[in-house]
Amino acid sequence: MTPETAPKKRGLLLALVAGAFALAAVLAAALLVNVAEKKSEARNPTVRVVELTDDTEDPAVWGKNFPAEYDLYKRTTDMVRTKHGGSEAIPHTPTAQDPRTVTSQSKTDADPRLKTMWAGYAFAADFREERGHAYTLDDQIFTQRQVVAKQPGTCGQCHASVYVPMKKLGNGDIFKGFEALNKMPYSEAKQHFKHPVSCIDCHDSQTMALRVTRPGFIEGIRAFKASQGVQNYDPNTMATRQEMRAYVCGQCHVEYYFKGPEKRLTFPWSKGMKADQIVAYYDEVGFRDWTHKETGAPTLKAQHPEFEMWNQGIHARSGVACADCHMPYMRVGGTKVSDHWVRSPVLNLNRACQGCHKWPEEELKARVEAIQDKHLELREQAFDALVALIGDLKAAKEAGKTDAELEKARFLQRRAQFLFDFVEAENSTGFHAPQEAARVLFESIDASRQGQLTLRDPSFKPTVAVVTIPPPPPAPAPGIQPAALTK
Repeated sequence: MTPETAPKKRGLLLALVAGAFALAAVLAAALLVNVAEKKSEARNPTVRVVELTDDTEDPAVWGKNFPAEYDLYKRTTDMVRTKHGGSEAIPHTPTAQDPRTVTSQSKTDADPRLKTMWAGYAFAADFREERGHAYTLDDQIFTQRQVVAKQPGTCGQCHASVYVPMKKLGNGDIFKGFEALNKMPYSEAKQHFKHPVSCIDCHDSQTMALRVTRPGFIEGIRAFKASQGVQNYDPNTMATRQEMRAYVCGQCHVEYYFKGPEKRLTFPWSKGMKADQIVAYYDEVGFRDWTHKETGAPTLKAQHPEFEMWNQGIHARSGVACADCHMPYMRVGGTKVSDHWVRSPVLNLNRACQGCHKWPEEELKARVEAIQDKHLELREQAFDALVALIGDLKAAKEAGKTDAELEKARFLQRRAQFLFDFVEAENSTGFHAPQEAARVLFESIDASRQGQLTLRDPSFKPTVAVVTIPPPPPAPAPGIQPAALTK
């Protein structure tokens, strides 16, 4: 370096350093502006485009204020299978009675034993893989169960947005509207339904706070809490926010029955939420869903008891709610939102599971499927045992055995069938509570085998007390609307 060039190079170096500092300052300023914008978005997560009220039923209107959540909600139309759940779209030729262009796989076609279990009941005619929330109303309106049986308006409680219809029918009192809706035939009640399960069914329109809007759940959880010594429980004033993230799901994802001639939607939780506690309740009140066509047993149909089964599992004991896994938080810009694309956590392992379980997605998926594979092995054994009992009972009935001679075996079929169906209808394939699901299936197998023993040895005494279930009410006179045959 010559004396003449040294100052020039020092000047160039100083210019480069100054430029670097200037660029860093610009980037830092941009970062600070971006952070400020994100903080502003977080403080003001919504832009009020429309005024929502307690009568705003259409989710598309809510979507104007909450576009991210609404766009995610619309994705519940997607049909994606996991190894043991979900459903591909099956093409359907539209008809005047059923305008759907796609539907889901028939479970009864895939496993004809289901038709044997439900012989004489509407589910033997049509039972399909579950689909997303956006389909809940259409799939209820157009099921073949509506064709083979007269269903009550009570069915709308889980398949439609019923909060506003209940308010209108009850002149502002949802309990009176609930009672009015229950009593209607479904053909009449559906005239009040405009949308599937919607925003207003779970959220307060002014505060967005979670809330329970279904009287059936309010009465059911009150009865359950009373069994634990807590009187006059009200979930909307006494539950924690985390509890509400499960309760809003428990309004529908539950076991229930239609009580009395008024078809009041009732959650059978006064003895507890375990499967055998629920069947004990049904035994005590003498309820049957129908009389089995092949055996004459006073049988029960379990519904979709995800809430009850989740309550017996490790996630519930750890304070993990339904929404934590099925609607995990996500970032949209600077705003944290709950993912309203409700789906299997297996399809969303990163956000649904890895927040707590620090393992690769492949490992987490393998763990889930290992639990479900083992569950299905036990399910097969329990189902075979139940079908064998049904076959033996059918043969004994055809051979001329009397009702008195068949009573014990029929009662054990009732018990075995409900316990099996409780696990079968629960849509996690055993994952929500693996040990409890295994216990219930074992109890079902035991009841089936004891039922077979009573047919072989009339002196055999079952390990559970046999309860006489009263016969169903007589058929209505000609011209009178028949009572609903199904739940």
